[in-house]
Amino acid sequence: MSGEQSKLSDPKLASEHVFGTFPLLQSERSWSALDFTWVNTALAIATWAFLVGGSTALLVGFEAGIAAMLIGNAIGLCFMVLASVVASQRWGSEQYMLLRGAFGVVGVGVLVFTVILITEMGWSSLLAVMAGRATSQVASTMAGVDLGQYGPVVTIGGLVAIVIAWWVLSRGPVTIGRFNAIIAPGLAVITVVMMVFLVANTSWDALLTASPIAPFEDETLNFMVAVEFNVGVGVSWYPVMGSLARMTRTRKAAVWPAYGGLLIATLIAQVVGMAAALTLGDSDPTVWMVPFGGAVLGVAVLIFIAFANVTSMSSIVYSTILAIRQSSGGLLAKVPWKVLTASFFVLPAIMTFFPQFMYEQFMVFVSVSGAFLTALCGVALADYFILRRQRIDLREMHLAQRGTMYAYPAGINWAGIVALLAGAAFYLWLYNPITLETQAVFAVITASLPAAIVAAIVYLLLSRLLHRRRTFRKAD
Repeated sequence: MSGEQSKLSDPKLASEHVFGTFPLLQSERSWSALDFTWVNTALAIATWAFLVGGSTALLVGFEAGIAAMLIGNAIGLCFMVLASVVASQRWGSEQYMLLRGAFGVVGVGVLVFTVILITEMGWSSLLAVMAGRATSQVASTMAGVDLGQYGPVVTIGGLVAIVIAWWVLSRGPVTIGRFNAIIAPGLAVITVVMMVFLVANTSWDALLTASPIAPFEDETLNFMVAVEFNVGVGVSWYPVMGSLARMTRTRKAAVWPAYGGLLIATLIAQVVGMAAALTLGDSDPTVWMVPFGGAVLGVAVLIFIAFANVTSMSSIVYSTILAIRQSSGGLLAKVPWKVLTASFFVLPAIMTFFPQFMYEQFMVFVSVSGAFLTALCGVALADYFILRRQRIDLREMHLAQRGTMYAYPAGINWAGIVALLAGAAFYLWLYNPITLETQAVFAVITASLPAAIVAAIVYLLLSRLLHRRRTFRKAD
């Protein structure tokens, strides 16, 4: 057997495109448009989407809330999909590998181990806590005792959910896709059933006339903050979608299921959460599903929802682990996939001991992470579509510092880093989600889209200034 044949027969090398950094060949891409739609639907209709709807209800009523969620998600998903799905599907590489041109190999590592890691650990922690709350409600119903919304059973349920998510994740993206093909249709049906229960147990008139729960005095500001919050929700898919989209067979099978699947499924679940918050005072179905649906149906639904959160965790962590592995250089290359994925869940497991904190800081978490992810999307769009005109040299990209096209001093492209910080700073100047201070212009232009534009412009200007003699794209 020749040396080349021996390499190809190496099982670790053969699975490198799934658990490592190699791009997927066309023959290795197994997801159709329908497969990817189910993946996105299962991702979108997790219980965090109900919490998003409930958080929107803090600021606006039902009709204004639907408008804010539609506008916000449509905007956020638009530049998220363009910044991640398009390039990853075309070149078969996850989005972090493709960011090497914009940030450099070390620069990407800095982003992954700060912005991306914190963001995805936060979402994983929230999903685990919400699965734990579903578990607690099921146990309360079965035992006939109120175990509390933030009691120890929530922590135990969250830890069990993390263990199951790790098991699914350790099997790779094909297993994740198979579970999602089962979970997604069921979630869609259950969400519609929830809405029917809500209307039947309250009234449509009560829903339309319900006042926001905790609005500001300025109605325009309420609406714009609600829009901005939902833009952040749309953009928050960036760390996940590129790694998943590379599994699709065609661009149409990637782009439209990513945009339409996430938009429609997210809105359905968010509308249910908002309706519940406005009429019942709580958006979480773990609180009201059993009283409305009855013990048998309610428990069955909650068990299904808890498992849906598990599959969502598996999907979002998969792409993050790929990013961590490729950003660490050779440091984590030899660490077994199961060990690496288990280590990711350490912090989310710790956060399950603080479930109330995760709920109370939800809006702040989404908005602050959205500030950085929005700027990141702006840089990625400018780099791929304008600077490189959609032309990538995969060999040079994988050579990184050993090549020429994507090599930078110390492995950092400061044009990208400075542009990202400038965009995030501009966002936080327009709208500070921690102090809730806003600039007057925020009520007209919001924060995310301007931040992305600022990041893109700064990146293009600095690229021309710092890298005048550099070749930015592969020759035809």
